[in-house]
Amino acid sequence: MATLLDPTERGRVILVGAGPGDPGLLTVRAVEALRCADIVVHDGLIDSRVLDIAPATAQRISVAKSRSKHTLPQEAINALIVAHVRTGARVVRLKGGDPFIFGRGGEEVEAVRAAGLPVEVIPGVSAALGCAAEAMLPLTHRDHSSAVSFVAGQCKGLSEQDWSGLAGQGRTLVIYMGVATAGDIADKLMADGVAPDMPVAVLEKGTLEGHRALRTLLADLGAMVTREGVQSPAIIVVGEVVLLSDAEDRLGRWARVAEGMAA
Repeated sequence: MATLLDPTERGRVILVGAGPGDPGLLTVRAVEALRCADIVVHDGLIDSRVLDIAPATAQRISVAKSRSKHTLPQEAINALIVAHVRTGARVVRLKGGDPFIFGRGGEEVEAVRAAGLPVEVIPGVSAALGCAAEAMLPLTHRDHSSAVSFVAGQCKGLSEQDWSGLAGQGRTLVIYMGVATAGDIADKLMADGVAPDMPVAVLEKGTLEGHRALRTLLADLGAMVTREGVQSPAIIVVGEVVLLSDAEDRLGRWARVAEGMAA
């Protein structure tokens, strides 16, 4: 397989998925890329143990983002990457989860290609897969869900997104970046016909210290997020598969809900 990991090659960028947090979930190729980096341009949620894999001599540049507060706009991040590659540096662009799932990896690849520079992408374990595995929550299951969809809870405005048909019986919906708009998300789904007693899980800080997996009903989602003080990073899972998880029940009503679904 052709790769940019050849140590003799310089002046290129490798987009690397850092996974949901735990360094043990890095791929072998991700570790190889980090070990040959001259510069690591990284997101703010990257575990320090992951950054430590890069050589001590490698420059580490944080482009941390938080809700409604970006240290650099995306265009500036693109320009930063391109500028360093043009100096002949081996640049690792380290992104949480997977670069191509709500990581803006596609935009960065486009920018590097437009500059005529070489780029490679090393996928990572997405936040949805890593957090769900930790909570023993299967996103698909022959008895409960034959489809799974991923959406962003604040990408380009919640009201502009069409989620019709993505959640409901036999389907699983995974929502990224939805903590701040959890109440609106619940209202949106119920308005689309999803039952108010549909099981929901909130997986907070998955694979990291202090992680929590909480479950409730869709109608209670916004209230639970506030009540429990849920903070990002967290994902929301909507669907019957939530009943199979190790998530902590925050309403104590699951026996009744499960009986109703089995009826």
